[in-house]
Amino acid sequence: MKRRDFITLLGGAAAAWPVPVRAQHAERMRRIGVLMGYAESDSDARAWYAAFREAFQKLGWTGGLNIQVDTRWATPDDAESMRRFAMELVALQPDVLLSSTTPTTTALLQQTRTIPIVFALVADPIGSGFVASLAHPGGNVTGFTFTTEPAMAGKWVELSRRLRRASPGSRCCSTRQRRHMLNFG
Repeated sequence: MKRRDFITLLGGAAAAWPVPVRAQHAERMRRIGVLMGYAESDSDARAWYAAFREAFQKLGWTGGLNIQVDTRWATPDDAESMRRFAMELVALQPDVLLSSTTPTTTALLQQTRTIPIVFALVADPIGSGFVASLAHPGGNVTGFTFTTEPAMAGKWVELSRRLRRASPGSRCCSTRQRRHMLNFG
């Protein structure tokens, strides 16, 4: 199965199946490893993580029932903990790894080139060497970036259109970022 197909299955296709249908099939427990590049006490990071867990719950993925999420928190200035936590998560052999920053993505890539890694916020995935291009990432890494690269403009417009179709009553959308969360290092 191609990486993009797997990620689509994990994130989107499950929403198309009615919850009772999923409950009737004996599913294998899916495992996600999450490496957060923030202190566990960081309120914004905790809010993001809670939204991530809530989104999975809404899609019918229930912790301990059909999904297990293993999370590690490492502060941005603690490279040794990041490396150790990346090793721990990879050793668990999850179906996919979620990375929150450039340093956490680097730590995970140093441990595996086979388990799919999805980064949530990396400032420059091409310059960091994570992906070959935004259109065709290659390797085992893909994700989301808030870049001003002109090639991304069309993708943001398409995302905007999809959001508009999914939520017809919406008039606009926005993003909120904290400067230190961009974490270029």
